[in-house]
Amino acid sequence: MSNKNLTHLFFILLALGLISCTQSATEQTNTASANNLPPNIIFYLADDQDITDYGVYGNEKVHTPAIDRLANEGMLFKNAFTAQAICAPSRTQLFTGKYPLKNGAFANHTPTRPDIKSVTKQMRALGYEVVLAGKSHVKPPSVYDWDQEWQPVPKKGVPRDYIPLADIEQYFQTASKPFVMFITSKYPHGKYFDVQNPDVDQLKFHPFDQHLKDDNAYIKKKAGYYRSIKEDNTQLEHVLNMVDNHLTDNTLFIYSADHGVSGKFSLKDIGLNVPFVVRWPAMIKPKSHSAQLIHYTDVLPTFIDIAGGTASEDFDGKSFLPILKGYNQPIHQYVYGVRTNQNIINAHIFPSRMIRDTRYKYIRNFNALEVLDKNLTDNEHINAFLRQGAMKHKNESFEELYDLQNDPFEQHNLINRPELASTQQRLKKQLFVWMREQGDFLTENFGNIPVITAPAFKLDQNKPPRRTSVPKALQNTLTTEDYFVIEHW
Repeated sequence: MSNKNLTHLFFILLALGLISCTQSATEQTNTASANNLPPNIIFYLADDQDITDYGVYGNEKVHTPAIDRLANEGMLFKNAFTAQAICAPSRTQLFTGKYPLKNGAFANHTPTRPDIKSVTKQMRALGYEVVLAGKSHVKPPSVYDWDQEWQPVPKKGVPRDYIPLADIEQYFQTASKPFVMFITSKYPHGKYFDVQNPDVDQLKFHPFDQHLKDDNAYIKKKAGYYRSIKEDNTQLEHVLNMVDNHLTDNTLFIYSADHGVSGKFSLKDIGLNVPFVVRWPAMIKPKSHSAQLIHYTDVLPTFIDIAGGTASEDFDGKSFLPILKGYNQPIHQYVYGVRTNQNIINAHIFPSRMIRDTRYKYIRNFNALEVLDKNLTDNEHINAFLRQGAMKHKNESFEELYDLQNDPFEQHNLINRPELASTQQRLKKQLFVWMREQGDFLTENFGNIPVITAPAFKLDQNKPPRRTSVPKALQNTLTTEDYFVIEHW
């Protein structure tokens, strides 16, 4: 038979499916995309949702099929963390690769340092467009100079604005260069849906809220929260359909939530341990899992690594791209946390710091009631606010130590256990090393807890929407000289 006839026979058999190539054309295209073209990157961020409130993280009573699908098609991280369980400080870590103390936004509603090069400039230099679609809550615009930015969209019949779905889809259809897009939802953050006659049996409770199972107001609020989670899942489903219809398999998609609502403003894992699910069909094996410690500060260095750049040494985070490629290698020995209770609606003085490894967590509460006398100054007005903050947290010890393997909800403080003394000392020593590296204003010494300048919620004023009642005798008693000045605020 001639070569021409053999070739003709080959294509007939191929068409009939009697023989196959080792790799389909689609697979070849995806492989080429993964090897030669930079991927598009999408980061979907929910707002105020506990890691315990997802089907894939063990809650069978909440409706999260879109996130569960992502985990089934990609990689689920067990130990992903933010350093602060509050909106702006958490988001700035994603966008800067630096902890809140270093990037400057360690109190809510406050700006990042103006000299920081955020994700916009970092990724733009590597040929990417950088887009924000939805809630911002970060500033100043000179640091966060998005190539495109679309605001949330009002929608009837729901308690919160929607992400700008039409703008997102049009962009997917017309994008002419690689992009990083942060899709930032306002859900499930309150105001929640008003659920009538909620069924307590349809809600899941944990050690931190078991005592509220008979509290009708709490049950109604939690039912509304679950309904808001369901609404966010609907938004996410729309986005995933757009991705599947308009983009290639060489699209990296990350889902997370900025912090947990049940641990908001605290250093508990329920606030800092965030859901983190990654799908990248051209790279990640489906149904993958990782228990390695990763952190929000790692996100930008990872994006830079994926884009072919090199992250600068002043980043706090590290690239976890090797994990996405299937290498189960450690990224961090420790992650850290910050609590700042000033410049929030219920403002008071109670700063804390945290260090955590894969098993143990150490917390220091610098204005705990048991050390209050050591923090008092010669200024009676400042002392009054120090006492107020200590009393608000009167049941929190100066030092806390938790075995997270046996006590994941941090119910049992082991700080006085002699068999854990070496663990405590190791964590404490490393915590203060990190604080010095961060330029923290707190130290191991007593008597240096500052009153932080607070543009929005001043300690000595009752102006709305401030909720804490300031006694009349303390109103407007703090002067400019009493405040610790944050230069960039």
